[in-house]
Amino acid sequence: MKRFKQPEVGAPGEGAAMLADAIGRVAQPSRRAFLKRSLTLGGLTLLTGCATDDQDSIEAALMRISRFNDRVQSLLFNPALLAPTYPDAMITEPFPFNAYYGEEEVRHIDGEAWRLELSGMLADRRPWTLAQLRALPQQSQVTRHICVEGWSAIGKWGGVPFSHFLRLVGADLSAKYVGFQCGDDYYTSIDMATALHPQTLMALTYNDQPLPPRYGFPMKLRMPTKLGYKNPKHIQAIFVTNTYPGGYWEDQGYNWFGGS
Repeated sequence: MKRFKQPEVGAPGEGAAMLADAIGRVAQPSRRAFLKRSLTLGGLTLLTGCATDDQDSIEAALMRISRFNDRVQSLLFNPALLAPTYPDAMITEPFPFNAYYGEEEVRHIDGEAWRLELSGMLADRRPWTLAQLRALPQQSQVTRHICVEGWSAIGKWGGVPFSHFLRLVGADLSAKYVGFQCGDDYYTSIDMATALHPQTLMALTYNDQPLPPRYGFPMKLRMPTKLGYKNPKHIQAIFVTNTYPGGYWEDQGYNWFGGS
């Protein structure tokens, strides 16, 4: 990979070409989320310092800007600030299905056989059944799901406050990350501050009914402070770690922090 350098004097066309190429890359479908909410024109113009004959340098520059945005978002995140809530009358019907696959491929998981596996920096790693989770204190919220593709929808979710669960199993609350492995092979991770946010919910119901398969049965993580791709469905395993875990879309260039 070539080092960053300033464009040579007398070659203004190269900078314009690089900027156009960078904008095109951000616009690609696989990069819809990549810096969409935080990459400014000023940030893109920094890419004109990349070597114009080395496409890898564009990728590296975009990734550096994305990671910088992650750090800025984490510093700005206020764990006490609540996302807006809405009356039941504003619930979107039907609430849209969204995943990296089509609705005809929705996973159907046996709730009786399902176990939530725990690992990492936790005192109690015993698996949990769905019945045990349902027996814990529950709360509900009517909040807006914001998709990185440009749409949003309001839904009613109910379940266990994630902060309560983490404390119950003796999670190390000073750890950096909480990661999730899912029954549909999806995976993602979040920062501990978001995990402890009062609106972060281990969702077991939708609209006061058991969570349907299309919305993530038997459990999804509902975080109104995060974009949609950060809300994993069909969760099978949770782990707490200080090692960066990445995520399905994050490993393809999406912002890791993913704040809404």
